[in-house]
Amino acid sequence: MDRWISKLQQCRYLEEWEMKQLCERVRSILIEESNIQPVSSPVTICGDIHGQFWDLLELLRKGGNVPETNPQGDFVDRGFYSLETVSLLLALKARYPDRVTLLRGNHESRQITQIIDGETLCVHGGLSPDIRTLDQIRVLSRAQEIPHEGAFCDLMWSDPDDVETWAVSPRGAGWLFGASVTKEFNHVNALNLIARAHQLVQEGYKYMFDERLVTVWSAPNYCYRCGNLASILNIRDSGTRDFTVFMAAEENQHDRNMQAMRRMSGMPYFV
Repeated sequence: MDRWISKLQQCRYLEEWEMKQLCERVRSILIEESNIQPVSSPVTICGDIHGQFWDLLELLRKGGNVPETNPQGDFVDRGFYSLETVSLLLALKARYPDRVTLLRGNHESRQITQIIDGETLCVHGGLSPDIRTLDQIRVLSRAQEIPHEGAFCDLMWSDPDDVETWAVSPRGAGWLFGASVTKEFNHVNALNLIARAHQLVQEGYKYMFDERLVTVWSAPNYCYRCGNLASILNIRDSGTRDFTVFMAAEENQHDRNMQAMRRMSGMPYFV
């Protein structure tokens, strides 16, 4: 596994048989995990990565390389390196199954949420009018494609906004939810914070609703053109929180032409 990780960190593909073996190993780990995976601090929470491989390496450098790490979904699509990104994350999960937690995002069609120290809920998108308690999340069937509506869909697609309670989402999936909804959900479930991803924020992170909710975004210069910062959220064992903010990796500027040629040659196999 260490050899595979070393190879993947060089932005190289695994052989097809290696990739199949890796997927089977990770599958056997994920199938034993619950919809709400319990995690203890200290922990580092990461947001969307979207196939930006060199920025993933920068994220790992800033975060100290595989501490208690918890990417919150949307590992693939839009960036140049979806296969390389998800391969490295899977290899890290296989190598450090108790130290890496992978959450499902709306671009992955795994466990749905996690809870840190019993008081911080990590979810990719947001809340649902069909979900009032954490126990309702625990009993959702996640062994399916993300549906077009309902609680599972909402957890992947919903966004916080300046609305009173609930409003129709312009995304066409999930809901917009407001401060009163967040306050009530946190109170009912004895939570201090909801940490989510799913939305680009220019400064890398954004608190809302009297710091009851935070959006963490981990893809700097999103799509190689948005000029935004990225961040990871560190929760210490004392319960204190701080952010590590970082810019796009320099490697992104060095290989744009090489990427164009590489994509023209195609993948060595289909995943």
